[in-house]
Amino acid sequence: MKLSDFVADFIARQGVRHVFAISGGASLHLIHSVAEHPDIDFVCPLHEQAGAMAADAYSRITRNLGVAIGTSGPGGTNMITGICGAYYDSVPVLYLTGQVATFRFKGNTGVRQYGFQETDIVSVCRPITKYAVTVTDPSRIRYELEKACHIAKTGRPGPVLVDIPDNLQREQIDPGHLEGYQPDSVTTPPDPSAQVNQCLPLLTQAKRPVVVPGWGIRLAGADEDAHRLVDKLGFPVVPTWGMADFLPAGHPLVVGTFGTHGTRYGNFAIQNADLILAIGTRLDTHETGSPLSSFARDAVKIVVDIDRAELDKAPYYGMKIDVPVQADAGFFIRALLNALPSGKGSNLEPWKRHIREWMERYPICPDNYFREDSVNPYVFVHELSALLGEDVPVVVDTGCAIAWMMQAFQPKRGQRVIHDFNNTAMGYALPGSIGASLAREGRPVVCVTGDGSLQMNIQELATVIHYKLPVKIILFNNRGYSMIQQTQDQWLGSKYIASSPGGGLPVPDFGKIAQAYGYRTWTIRKNSEVHKVLREVLAQDGPAFCDVQIAPAHRVIPQVKYGRPIEDSEPLLDRDEFNRAMIVRPLDISRT
Repeated sequence: MKLSDFVADFIARQGVRHVFAISGGASLHLIHSVAEHPDIDFVCPLHEQAGAMAADAYSRITRNLGVAIGTSGPGGTNMITGICGAYYDSVPVLYLTGQVATFRFKGNTGVRQYGFQETDIVSVCRPITKYAVTVTDPSRIRYELEKACHIAKTGRPGPVLVDIPDNLQREQIDPGHLEGYQPDSVTTPPDPSAQVNQCLPLLTQAKRPVVVPGWGIRLAGADEDAHRLVDKLGFPVVPTWGMADFLPAGHPLVVGTFGTHGTRYGNFAIQNADLILAIGTRLDTHETGSPLSSFARDAVKIVVDIDRAELDKAPYYGMKIDVPVQADAGFFIRALLNALPSGKGSNLEPWKRHIREWMERYPICPDNYFREDSVNPYVFVHELSALLGEDVPVVVDTGCAIAWMMQAFQPKRGQRVIHDFNNTAMGYALPGSIGASLAREGRPVVCVTGDGSLQMNIQELATVIHYKLPVKIILFNNRGYSMIQQTQDQWLGSKYIASSPGGGLPVPDFGKIAQAYGYRTWTIRKNSEVHKVLREVLAQDGPAFCDVQIAPAHRVIPQVKYGRPIEDSEPLLDRDEFNRAMIVRPLDISRT
């Protein structure tokens, strides 16, 4: 058996049905073997970055491995942005790179490169993968593939990279004589029983608690257990961006997202809570604001994370975690469910009522937005929420697109909202939508992108058309980098250098570009057009492209100015008003 055929068969045995591959001299044998395997379809994106991102989204939808192949040198280095997204969001993806033949390795000669397009991709990618290796002995291919995939899926998941030289891909091997991989020891997850017992009196005596569900819950496959937990606790739920789709809009416990680009009422709930139960979230700076010590200022904090380093960072940056719990999110949730008493704890109705008052006082999409003539982005997101079916996932790009969506989108039960939440790369949504649609066996996906982000992977418009994927592309077209302009408003005198056409940024006619690729296109210029046109776009069979023209002056509201605490979202409730509204008293943790 040819070694590259063994690799293809290995991928198929992992349950992976699509591989994203860009051809190159050092990856040809891998790609041909994948193409000739009866249980795998190969997909040709037009840039390795897009292939890496598509594999990432494919994994998020299937909850299995994603796989992407690139060639040596620039093929591998082009994948790096996508690899980073998978690494920071803990997504298990197998990245395969071709490499120059072993007899063309530069070795220890001191030269920069000997083989044509030779790059030490393993050294480059080691900091952004859980495991990276160059295979130099064909008899080790099974061992290295099994090891890589085991590492990718266990503990805190993440991407791995296996680099295979061209001459090894062509080697004949005997699969029956290949060494397999066995972990040195079975890692037993930390037992959170002691911390669960410590949590119980805190949970039952809390008067103003909130639950903060994080992406780790989904990585643990614990969504349903987490739903049962929040229902049993009865605590208000303030999700991270990665779990903004955790509960459907209108659920009696869901509040809204929080952080520097979150909702006001989400931030007010966080900042006035007396207890935070954060499960499977690393509490990044976009969530906590700055300084870290200002986050949930008077709350007892219970933080659950599988990664000890994420727990240990908090005191280093100035935040005390009262009960740090190193555990798999699902393991912790099930242990807590079993330990919670069946009776009710504190009367939380006054706290919930006050949160509802904040939600009514500070709506994300107030009535006057609907009366605007030109398209208001919050009105558009509101209409998109209403028109989308619950089985249609949304893949979102960065900048204002993700901020508007995270504030205003109202997910239905089971609906997925996908983004590379921590790397948050411009250009993720279009290839991510390709991966998501293929993972859904060609069913519809909505891609929400911005004019700046679309340019980063605009070539993938052709991939959608070629594979006839039912991806509905929604372009927020405000002719520039509005999120950057908002920062320039705050710090640089509203000089839109490198963020607007007047500041040197080229902005083409996207409608004409989409038509040239073969799309049927729509344009929305007014609020009054949104509902009718959007219905037509979503009803279109196959690919569709909708150019939503938004005035460049539209901003993300609220947004916390960089370096400020999250309680500083405009318009403010000052500290005294906070305290008059809901007297803040810390829980007595000494009683536990």
